[in-house]
Amino acid sequence: MEKEKTDKKDHIMDVAERVFAEYGFDGASTRLISGEAGVNMAMLNYYFGSKEGLLIAIFERRTSTFRSLIQNIGSNEAMSSWQKVNEYVEAYINRVFNHNCFQKVIHQEMTVRRTGELADKITDMIMQNVLELRKILYEGIERGEFKRDTDTEMVVATVFGVKGQIINSPHISSQTLGYDTQDPVNMEEKLKPRVKDYLKKLLRAYLLIENDNVN
Repeated sequence: MEKEKTDKKDHIMDVAERVFAEYGFDGASTRLISGEAGVNMAMLNYYFGSKEGLLIAIFERRTSTFRSLIQNIGSNEAMSSWQKVNEYVEAYINRVFNHNCFQKVIHQEMTVRRTGELADKITDMIMQNVLELRKILYEGIERGEFKRDTDTEMVVATVFGVKGQIINSPHISSQTLGYDTQDPVNMEEKLKPRVKDYLKKLLRAYLLIENDNVN
């Protein structure tokens, strides 16, 4: 029974994530979501309470699972700081391309300049994952692996900014790169490995002290 309940909640969130990505939070109604999910309004309200509660649940699900992954990377004492950055980029870009609809929802919520409790909760969940990257960067500086004058805030902006340009501006990125960046095959075979390779090379050149032997 508990598994059935979890599966039903996940199904509703999967559908809602797609609907929010297509129509935006303000343009999507709970009636539309319940209809697309094949459940009645009473069930949706029972699980999530409101449209705001549903959006928060979607963010909690996506950000918490990623947070667990990157916290494991950050706490791995067997890794150098550069290896942690490398693994963070790998995990983050995989996440971006595997959950394309969620990335659109994030973009919408971050650009709509929403205020109030809903905006605060969403921002806090996203910032927790941003801070995990900053921890790795600070650790690398303290260990002497990364340059002392590393601008950690701009490194964070670079990692997330590349994603924003490629994923959230598909018409521009498709024209720039010369292929349809929304085509699933292109995304998996061309775009994803290209973004990973670019970010890793860029960050390695910027972060590592010259003649450093970190792999």
